Amino acid sequence: PVEVLVATGLAAFMGHLYPVFFSFQGGKGVATSLGVLLGVSWLLGLAVIATWLAVYKVGKISSLAALVASTLSSVYAWFIVGDIYIVGLTAVMTVFLLWRHRSNIQRLLAGVEGKSTAP
Repeated sequence: PVEVLVATGLAAFMGHLYPVFFSFQGGKGVATSLGVLLGVSWLLGLAVIATWLAVYKVGKISSLAALVASTLSSVYAWFIVGDIYIVGLTAVMTVFLLWRHRSNIQRLLAGVEGKSTAP
């Protein structure tokens, strides 16, 4: 059932954000959220990847690309999957991603977030 998919996806995501074995200090969850979305629907994951690539190509700022892609994931989930539980999952992951990226958001607003030199 979809509830089990949502619960396990959210557990994996939260476990990477707040790992018990590392004193609850983890990463920012972008890669794990993408893995969860690909597990839910490959098309949903592909839409998020395409958004990340498009935003990154324009601005060369990885954090901005991740934040935009994550924010749009709920809209994509609604139209691609059409299940309110999956939309809720993407919304919850987005809230946590925004929280974990708050220092990046401050730097973006200040215009000092680093750009990548990679193509």
